[in-house]
Amino acid sequence: MMDLRKLALLAVTVAAMVVGELGSGCLGNVLTLNVKRKFAGRGKDLSAMRAHDMRRHGRLLSTIDVDLPLGGNGHPSETGLYFAKIGLGNPSEDYYVQVDTGSDILWVNCAGCDKCPTKSGLGIDLTLYDPKRSSTSSLVYCDQDFCTSTYDGPLPGCKPSLQCQYNVVYGDGSSTAGYFVKDNIQLEQVTGNLQSKSANGTVVFGCGARQSGELGSSSEALDGIIGFGQANSSIISQLAASGKVKRKFAHCLDNIDGGGIFAIGEVVSPKVKTTPIVPNQEHYNVVMKDIEVGDTVLQLPSDIFDSGDQKGTIVDSGTTLAYLPSAIYEPLMTEILSPQPALQLHSYEDQFTCFRYLENVDDGFPIVKFHFEGSLTLTIYPHDYLFQIREDTWCFGWQNSGVQSKDGKDMILLGDLVLSNKLVVYDIENQTIGWTEYNCSSSIKLRDGSSGAEYSVSAHDIASGSSLRIGGILTLLSIIIALLHSSIA
Repeated sequence: MMDLRKLALLAVTVAAMVVGELGSGCLGNVLTLNVKRKFAGRGKDLSAMRAHDMRRHGRLLSTIDVDLPLGGNGHPSETGLYFAKIGLGNPSEDYYVQVDTGSDILWVNCAGCDKCPTKSGLGIDLTLYDPKRSSTSSLVYCDQDFCTSTYDGPLPGCKPSLQCQYNVVYGDGSSTAGYFVKDNIQLEQVTGNLQSKSANGTVVFGCGARQSGELGSSSEALDGIIGFGQANSSIISQLAASGKVKRKFAHCLDNIDGGGIFAIGEVVSPKVKTTPIVPNQEHYNVVMKDIEVGDTVLQLPSDIFDSGDQKGTIVDSGTTLAYLPSAIYEPLMTEILSPQPALQLHSYEDQFTCFRYLENVDDGFPIVKFHFEGSLTLTIYPHDYLFQIREDTWCFGWQNSGVQSKDGKDMILLGDLVLSNKLVVYDIENQTIGWTEYNCSSSIKLRDGSSGAEYSVSAHDIASGSSLRIGGILTLLSIIIALLHSSIA
């Protein structure tokens, strides 16, 4: 079981805050980051994909439009995480960072780092950020507002000459430590329908000086993490505090054709029904009411959807699978398998329940529906919760939860397995989350917060002209940030 009692430490010490300085002028169009998916290519070791989720669980804690192209296809046997390409420094250099709705940070590995990864099996070139190479870089000190607000007050022993540092210990025992710097970030600003231009802003982010555990040795290494959590330390929250962005974003992950859209801003089309975010939680939690399999509503304990201090169900795009407590997992699987009494199940890699099947799984297995507060339903089709590892072999993506809350009770954690092929909208300002089934290879419309203009943003495919190939060409997604003013300096 993952020890999540260190999450509070992460929430405090891993703050990579974005300064509200996307230029001194107004902000009004769309910015872009290039993003790909981490695990790709059929035949990948599925244990690595589940191990990614387990490591991720230890990290759970905590207008213009900005277009951030993402990559991957969301298939559990092929991918496990989305990552984006951002530019940092002057002159700008490219860095590949995990895009994570379950964390509140922006940090990258830095020059002189102890045990930082230098190679990655993802087909990307890792780059160590060096403040000395950037003409716009500056250090952040412990007496500055950024640091005191991050730590909820002055640090003991702080002197004006001391740098503001961070130290993160994740639930899996890995850690990252370093200091904060302020520098330019380069994004792609959307200037019209499917049009963009490069634009710079100024951010404060963590400069990783020491890594341990998986962060220093993983074959799927990246340059860092960019968090989209709702805490004050996240990018979206800091930009919102400066009046330059609304705390709204959305993603549409395509596990059919690959790619999709990840957008920050007000989505005006398609329309999405919502459910309230549970207040005073570290993550994006919502209240599940019941579960329906086919035409049967599962008979579950009345308190099963709350886990002590951890209220509600966590929605997290950084997790691949869906994790359910035994009290939900076992009756769910029993009901799903009831139409196939002769099915012979076997274990794969000691973690996945699999079977041979030559027919159409959508015809042979029931649809699963999660019902939430506010009459919002999340529909999961058999082709979503089942994935193919060979031509005649399928495995279940449902997992018996190994993730626990602070009081030891199992959490409900919904990842890309159930979020794929849906537009999921996070409205932090109004404390709601919603979704609708959607073709994630198509486009959505965002509203410019200043002019009121609506821009179409579609999924991107920059991999075909890129060296970023992971088990084949990946269709990239798009991340858009809707800012409030007219230009980005």
